[in-house]
Amino acid sequence: MLEQLLQWDKAFFIAINNGMANSFFDAVCPWIRKQETWYLAYAVIIYFLIKTYRKESWKILLAVALMILASDQFSANLVKNTFMRLRPCMEPSLQGITRQLIERCAGYSFMSAHATNHFALALFIPYFFKSQKWLLPLMLFWAFCIAFSQVYVGVHYPADVIAGALTGSLFGISFSRYVHKFIQLPI
Repeated sequence: MLEQLLQWDKAFFIAINNGMANSFFDAVCPWIRKQETWYLAYAVIIYFLIKTYRKESWKILLAVALMILASDQFSANLVKNTFMRLRPCMEPSLQGITRQLIERCAGYSFMSAHATNHFALALFIPYFFKSQKWLLPLMLFWAFCIAFSQVYVGVHYPADVIAGALTGSLFGISFSRYVHKFIQLPI
C-alpha cells in the first residue's frame, strides 16, 4: 500500500515537474519559492498588525515568531530527520527525469517546511483581520503558489507539500486560537 502511494506521488511529481513545464513557470516558480521575495509582504503584514493592534501588537508578533519557530522545527528537523526521504532532485530513480530549476538540492524532502510555514501564516494572519474577507483566500493562494513552486522546481514531491500544508494549517489555527484565548486581544 505504501509503495503504491509513493509511486503515485512520483507520477504526480513528474506530471507537475515535467508535464506542466513552460517558460512562464520556469521563470516565476524559482522566484516565488525564495523567502527574500516576500520580505516586503512580511513588512506590510507587520505594519498592519502594529497599526491595528498598537501596543498589543507585540503579542501577536511574538506568537507569529513562536509559531514559525515551532512549525519550522517540527517540519524541517523532526519530520524530515525521521522519514529521511530523498528529494526528487536527489532520487536515483528520477535522474534524467527531474527538471531541477534551482542550484541547491540538499537535505530531505518529507515534509516541506516552506509549505508548513506559509500555510501556518496563511491561516494565522487573517484571523486578526476578520473584516477583510478577501485576505484569507489571498493568503491561501499565496501559500499554495509557494508549495506548488517547490514541486515544480524539483525539490519536493506533492505529498511533501500536501503534508506541509495540512500541518501548517493546524499550526496556524492552533496559534491564532491560543493568542485569542490567552492573550485577550480585542478582535
